[in-house]
Amino acid sequence: MYMQKTVVLLMILVGILAHGQSVYATKSGQLSFAASQPTFEPIAAQHTAVSALLKTETGELAILALVRGFRFKLALMEEHFNENYIESHRYPKTHFTGTLANVDWETLDQGPQAVTITGKLQLHGITKPLSTNATLAQQDNGLLLTAAFSVQASDYKIAIPKLVRKQIAEEVQIEVKLPLQTR
Repeated sequence: MYMQKTVVLLMILVGILAHGQSVYATKSGQLSFAASQPTFEPIAAQHTAVSALLKTETGELAILALVRGFRFKLALMEEHFNENYIESHRYPKTHFTGTLANVDWETLDQGPQAVTITGKLQLHGITKPLSTNATLAQQDNGLLLTAAFSVQASDYKIAIPKLVRKQIAEEVQIEVKLPLQTR
């Protein structure tokens, strides 16, 4: 009997806390990066199982990607990426926590909006501030958040050996596409 009352009380409390707060989430977000020099084989990867959570009331945004989820055109590139550069055995995930700003939730149904994402990106065991422009649009079943930005490999202590410096760009171009659904 005591356990039943506790469960009911907990359910009521969760309902009160969640009331009026819209939460959107995905487990099928896309994250891609390119670190190619123009004259060599493209160095690029895609990840299609990125998780994200957005609370519209506060603008809080959290994004998580398991590093081993990146897929390259060539298996050898994927192996070098995981073992030599990003060291996914030591740093198995990358994540971003921050906020979405400049959103007019009242007019979002009228078309895509330019928004700002500000927070901290953790990659390769290093956390750095990140601020970038993004686009937020309403979709049939939720929201679509997209952004493109770049990071410096050296900022995250990702060493590029001298032997391949002419093939791998120091500036890494990143694109994010998050189809967020109501939770």
